[in-house]
Amino acid sequence: MTNEHNKPQNEDLKADDVQVEQELVDEEILMDDAQTIGGEGDIEWNEESEQESSRVVELEAALQAAEAQVKEQQDSVLRAKADVENMRRRNEQEMDKARKYALNKFAEELLPVIDNLERAIQAGNPEDETVKPILEGVEMTHKSFVDIVAKFGLVAINPEGEAFNPELHQAIGMQESPEHESNTVMLVMQKGYELNGRVIRPAMVMVAK
Repeated sequence: MTNEHNKPQNEDLKADDVQVEQELVDEEILMDDAQTIGGEGDIEWNEESEQESSRVVELEAALQAAEAQVKEQQDSVLRAKADVENMRRRNEQEMDKARKYALNKFAEELLPVIDNLERAIQAGNPEDETVKPILEGVEMTHKSFVDIVAKFGLVAINPEGEAFNPELHQAIGMQESPEHESNTVMLVMQKGYELNGRVIRPAMVMVAK
């Protein structure tokens, strides 16, 4: 009776063991499934992360290229602006120069007239009552003529008693003179003229030595 009594208990124990083993197997299957699902999620997440990183790199590269292009365009605009400013300045200088020296050729043609008026004044005798009115008229004409051309920048160079300056004077000879220091203009043979600071005819002078 002992064996018969124990037999059902052994069968119950075996059933319990089988059930426990089955539960363990089920748990392992569930864990494997969970790991499998988790691994697939990691793979998908890694792929999305790599795509986002790649997109960020592309955007950064595009931004750098755009910044470089903007800087290049800014430099081009600045260069163009500088070129325009330089051109405007050159045009103003050329126009100013043209205004100043437009009368250069005309002034050169007037110089012989001024010279002849001065020679007439020097040759006239102010003591002669017959010549005196004519001489006064010539002097007035000469003064008016000189005043008018002076308004346009034509100025006489009359350096008597001044130091010789080869930029303004043309020496036609040198003479010893106890009354003048060496290299001094002792006599002006012909006046020179300059137009707005530019010499159009140097003064012809005699220089002391």
